[in-house]
Amino acid sequence: MRARAVALATVFATACGALALAPQPASAAPPNYTGDPVQYWNDVLLGAIRTAGGAPGPISRAAAMMNTAIYDAESSYQLRWHTMTSDPYLQAIDYSKGWGFEGPGEEERAIGRTAYNVLLKLFPDQATYLDNKFKERFGTNSTDFDIIDLTLVGTIVKNIQNFRTADGSDDKSVYTPDGKPGAWQPTSYPDLPDPGCGQGSQAVTPTWGLVKPWAMTSGSQFRPSTPGTYASYESLLASPAYASQVDAVRTLGAAGSTARTTDQTAAAWFWANDANGTFKPPGQLLDTTARVARDHGLTPYQNARLFALVSVAMADAAIGEWDVKYRTPIDLWRPVSAIREGGLDAGWKPLSGTSPCFPAWASGHAAFGAAWAGVMRQYFTSDNVSFTVTTDDPKSPVRTRSFTSFSQAAHEDGDSRVWLGVHYPWDASDGYTLGDSIATWVFTHKMRAAGS
Repeated sequence: MRARAVALATVFATACGALALAPQPASAAPPNYTGDPVQYWNDVLLGAIRTAGGAPGPISRAAAMMNTAIYDAESSYQLRWHTMTSDPYLQAIDYSKGWGFEGPGEEERAIGRTAYNVLLKLFPDQATYLDNKFKERFGTNSTDFDIIDLTLVGTIVKNIQNFRTADGSDDKSVYTPDGKPGAWQPTSYPDLPDPGCGQGSQAVTPTWGLVKPWAMTSGSQFRPSTPGTYASYESLLASPAYASQVDAVRTLGAAGSTARTTDQTAAAWFWANDANGTFKPPGQLLDTTARVARDHGLTPYQNARLFALVSVAMADAAIGEWDVKYRTPIDLWRPVSAIREGGLDAGWKPLSGTSPCFPAWASGHAAFGAAWAGVMRQYFTSDNVSFTVTTDDPKSPVRTRSFTSFSQAAHEDGDSRVWLGVHYPWDASDGYTLGDSIATWVFTHKMRAAGS
């Protein structure tokens, strides 16, 4: 139906000798362009994430696909009518040559129609939700003809889809645990049931470290050394360093810990967002990006670049992080396994009550947080920025926490996993180093500002 409408409109426009905007239906509501369009569509993305759930890798990939496409559409708009001040991600298109005027709401349409079409490909089962959000913004149906689909949006969407075709994200290979003491194993126990992690083959996204990067040269580019530099499970488990790591999380991460402070317990739940129905760790950081951007009054062009940089850094952090989890000599077991199977305390329970269904080392939360903080610090040319973060986690005793620097929030994000009882301290520190390195690489190699 839409293809037929596009074809008829193109024929009509060509016959008239010029391309023009098709008239809106008489019943169309006026557009509601309240607030920044980049922020609007990132909020739509968060809604889709809450409904879809799933692992961090695919979620970060979806955010990067949408936000790089938005950024290239906005870059094309700037190229056509204003001035580009930073490099596009894939391509800025000099569209609609010969037009002497900027169409009504053209920036909104370039951003919104690009975002909608990317999201529809990513979340096809949420078409009704996406159509409603489109109509809420534009007052028209998503299927109504708009010439900008032909001149710009279609090419931008095709570019990002082609770029991510066969990127390895659809690999359904099943994981086989190493089967040794110290190696990751399912974390389901009779008193800690976890229906989603009852056997090794249920380990989540074991090949994500092989997914095509967005900026890195490979998933292993910033791979840290094996925990404590130990190359085998046997030498690792025999080391004093390992014993110290286990003792730290056994003390601070226990369900009934008396060493963990009230504020640490609050932070542990605040940063969790592990359950489906939340905006997950990448979504929490995108939401924070929006809050900081609003505080600084960024323009749509500035927002498009910032969200694209943050999303690419987090997408590469997921790839680099999952390379560490599955493709290094140590696929480290979770603290609950280390403490129970190691004979330290057969009844020990983490504060979380369960553990994510993949190896512990290193921490995804820490890597995401550091990648985000590194981009934000470099974008705003300062780490010392005050802001507030919100949470979706239903067990969090507070809805917001405030920070005075990006790195402060990122470090707490990583440390919170120790307090929740699902990670060791070196998971947080190595994850942070990984994410920070990725952020610098992304910021210096992609979507660079003019003159940089």
